[in-house]
Amino acid sequence: MKKISVAVVSLAIAGLALSMVFAADLAKGREFFNDTKLGTNGQSCSTCHPDGKGLEKAGLPDKTEWTNPAGAWLSLEDANNVCIMMALKGKALDPRSSEMKDLTEYVKSFAKK
Repeated sequence: MKKISVAVVSLAIAGLALSMVFAADLAKGREFFNDTKLGTNGQSCSTCHPDGKGLEKAGLPDKTEWTNPAGAWLSLEDANNVCIMMALKGKALDPRSSEMKDLTEYVKSFAKK
């Protein structure tokens, strides 16, 4: 019984540690959102979306499609990348990167306000 308790506690600790490693960092997401280096034209996401204006529905849990002036997208990551490429004249982020995860979670946070 003691071995099972130790194993359960160990798994819980490992799970918590992994969730902290893979969790998005909203502070970093905010930095990316305001970073003019995401593009080449001196603008940032906040240039078009000051304080998240226009993104209030981006993080709704039942959202299945995101639109921007370039069209409709099946993922927020794709919509983010289209804005980075078209509006900011930047290079798309890897959709699986920590940078994209942080940016995406920050954009989603506007729905929580």
